Amino acid sequence: MIRYDVLDALPVRGALPALHDALEEHGTAVLVAPPGTGKTTLVPLALAGLLGGEGAPARRVVVAEPRRIAARAAARRMAWLLGERPGASVGYTVRGERVVGRHARVEVVTTGVLLQRLQRDQELTGVDAVVLDECHERHLDADTSAAFLWDVRQALRPELRLVAASATTDAEGWSRLLGGAPVVEAHGVSYPVETVWAPPARAVRPPHGMRVDPALLAHVASVVRRALAERAGDVLCFLPGVGEISRVAGFLGALGDVDVLQVHGRAPAAVQDAVLAPGARRRVVLATSVAESSLTVPGVRVVVDAGLAREPRVDHARGLSALTTVRASRAAARQRAGRAGREAPGVVYRCWAEAEDARLPRFPAPEIKVADLTAFALQAACWGDPDASGLALLDPPPGGAMTAARSVLEAVGAVDCAGRATERGVRLSRLGLHPRLGRALLDAAGPGSGVPPRAASGAAAPAGRSGALPPGTGASPTGTSAPRQAAGGTARPDAAGAGVPGAGGFRSGGAEVVAEVVGLLSEEAPREYGDDLVSVLRAARRGGGAYGARWRAEVRRLRAAVEGGDDRRGQRATAQGDDSGRGRRATAQGDDSGRGRRATAQGDDSGRGRRAAVGGGDGGQGERVGEDVLAGLVAALAFPERVARKDGGSYLMVSGTRAELPQGSALRGAPWIAVAVADRPVGRGHARVQLGAAVDEETARLAAGALLTERDEVHWADGDVVARRVERLGAVELAVRPLADADPVLVRGALLEGLRREGFGLLRRSADADLLRKRLVFLRHRLGEPWPDVTDDALLARADEWLEPELSRARRRADLGRIDAGQALTRLLPWASGEAARLDELAPERIPVPSGSRIRIDYDDPEQPVLAVKLQEMFGLQRSPEIAGVPLLVHLLSPAGRPAAVTADLASFWKDGYTGVRAELRGRYPKHPWPKDPATAEPTRYTKARLGR
Repeated sequence: MIRYDVLDALPVRGALPALHDALEEHGTAVLVAPPGTGKTTLVPLALAGLLGGEGAPARRVVVAEPRRIAARAAARRMAWLLGERPGASVGYTVRGERVVGRHARVEVVTTGVLLQRLQRDQELTGVDAVVLDECHERHLDADTSAAFLWDVRQALRPELRLVAASATTDAEGWSRLLGGAPVVEAHGVSYPVETVWAPPARAVRPPHGMRVDPALLAHVASVVRRALAERAGDVLCFLPGVGEISRVAGFLGALGDVDVLQVHGRAPAAVQDAVLAPGARRRVVLATSVAESSLTVPGVRVVVDAGLAREPRVDHARGLSALTTVRASRAAARQRAGRAGREAPGVVYRCWAEAEDARLPRFPAPEIKVADLTAFALQAACWGDPDASGLALLDPPPGGAMTAARSVLEAVGAVDCAGRATERGVRLSRLGLHPRLGRALLDAAGPGSGVPPRAASGAAAPAGRSGALPPGTGASPTGTSAPRQAAGGTARPDAAGAGVPGAGGFRSGGAEVVAEVVGLLSEEAPREYGDDLVSVLRAARRGGGAYGARWRAEVRRLRAAVEGGDDRRGQRATAQGDDSGRGRRATAQGDDSGRGRRATAQGDDSGRGRRAAVGGGDGGQGERVGEDVLAGLVAALAFPERVARKDGGSYLMVSGTRAELPQGSALRGAPWIAVAVADRPVGRGHARVQLGAAVDEETARLAAGALLTERDEVHWADGDVVARRVERLGAVELAVRPLADADPVLVRGALLEGLRREGFGLLRRSADADLLRKRLVFLRHRLGEPWPDVTDDALLARADEWLEPELSRARRRADLGRIDAGQALTRLLPWASGEAARLDELAPERIPVPSGSRIRIDYDDPEQPVLAVKLQEMFGLQRSPEIAGVPLLVHLLSPAGRPAAVTADLASFWKDGYTGVRAELRGRYPKHPWPKDPATAEPTRYTKARLGR
């Protein structure tokens, strides 16, 4: 029986006529409705014609939600409103689970599932309308789905109706995106929400990576306790992730007659159902952002907001992609606060200072701007628009991120050199996995693929088959490029699914283990499982709960995708609304029979699952490879640039990034590891391994084979030329041996590198050579061409002109020391123009002074060279001497050789300055002449006694 009393009370009901008119006239609409108005539940039922009434057309409606928990909850709520069970008129499909009856008119799916359907059936056969819910969250799959749906409507099905629905969104932007779609607004019942600012008493460290200061979490728990004491009703507390929810629950402890519930995407279905139903006792609900808008939590009067959120980020420099903790936006804060005013006046406790609020970002960053775009780029390529330039997107994808994504896709053979999807790429796109994990699944467990019993030492993987993926931005730091497909639009046969080079295909045991490991990597495993992938695998097999159920369902789906080619076999309709109930048993992971557990229980006491069969598919011959080997292989194939070798106290990845294992890690001591998950701690330059697997060198060579090189390396190190032949896996040196007959060109380059690093002091230099260089600097500064530039960079650039042939004969540092720098520099003088002959005229080494002495000129300052001369030797000179038209700066010295005066205008000094100098010095040096008129006196280098002889 339809619950009309509930439906009639939903505020969005008043907007239905305008929405119907908009869709009838334009076929598209933007629905803006506050949380709790019924946009997620009432609107799809009305569009499908399930609410009765004369002439209501029967339509099939697909509702796309950004999260699995929201999809399930929305379907269950709509089924409850119709008085049915999920699967009858209303069903849902999420990855690994499908509850849709034969006669279902409304199907709620995740945006990821919708993308898969669009790739298989671009017309969406049988679907009359699509509602994109919560589009304001700007998830990448949602933006992509909207772009694809607009293409479908424009090119194939103009009758397909599209509704973009959200509580708070850029309505004008979505309207433009959907061809000028009308904006329909529904006004809900709004109750006032009081804001209480509750910042920590002491400063806390800002979030970094996945880390949140425990002091902040303890403060949040204290604010929850305060809210329970000060206000009535249930408390909804927003935290960034599962780990923080667990920590705050631990800080809260037992709260007497108050239930503490933890809701997030990995929460058990029973907990999710309990949160979405009124409770008999008062409740504290600790939730991630999933509760911002997708779910209605009844009974909430108080919101405690930690002010944090999780967003994807890519560290292109280190090739790390992960979620990171950020400050929540003001839009998210408003959305969260609104949860307290859904049913009655409420209050929000914000765990930050009011002064900080204005500094928060206005809106969350769209995923397309900050996330890894590899999966998006593959979707776009399979859609026929490799660079996504023709897609209707609110924000275009960043060019650098798309370039990095295409490099990854080319490395796994998913696209050709023009960016077009290959047959292998199409298959990868249909696996419902990130292309990295899809590559690992196909290459490690696909039909006809397998792991060689022992790869030939030093053999690199053929290009395009098992090439290493670029670290985040494309090219490896070593300069070795990822393999590229040949031009022509099709992948090479070996890139299209031949898998890992070696023997034949897996037996079922090996494929099962591979699917299990890929399933573990596709969703974050509980932290308590550890950081060793093999241990995590065994813990998952033993574990129950929501994560275990989802993981086992995902394993079955992946096995079906590999074995049958159609991954829908892994999520058959469960049709829980039928009479037989067979569908419920089909996905019951926790039933009493335990059959679901036994189906994948590889880690039982018998140890049968610990060795997976690998070998030829014909007769079952072949070596048996352990699950530890397979786990490492999968991680290495998915993240080949993160294969790392122990190097001192840390590990060096083939990408060039260093990584460290946490204290107590089970992986410590392993010579090689494959890093599946890593982050970068605060203030550290190295990555920190969160999940990885031990591998051997053979597996490392196999997975990252495209980065395996053997070449001669001649460079300057430790003060001399080092020549060696190096076998290298990316940045990791595998083998090194001295090179006696190094290429002279490489040696010359190493010598120039030495000169660049240590300077031209490596050459044999004399005082005359240094003076010549300074004289040339002066002439270049004063006169310019044709006098040569003799700065270090310029000399290095012209080394072949002034250091040859001596440089060509040099082999080591000692040979450089035999090259006369002064003699070599003379080769740069402008001999051809004849100006070289004027060197001594324009920039002489020495200059005659009135006493007859020849005094060396100091060219340290090219602006104005210095002449340091005893004062008595300049008597009789009326003006300062010049070179190249520049007056010398004369340092007039006392008889003891100390500066007595400095002048560039000797005539002025004789007239005005000399009298003071004479008065000061003639008593100190009475044996020297101190005439009253130095301009007409005889110059001398001697004392009075010498002059009188």
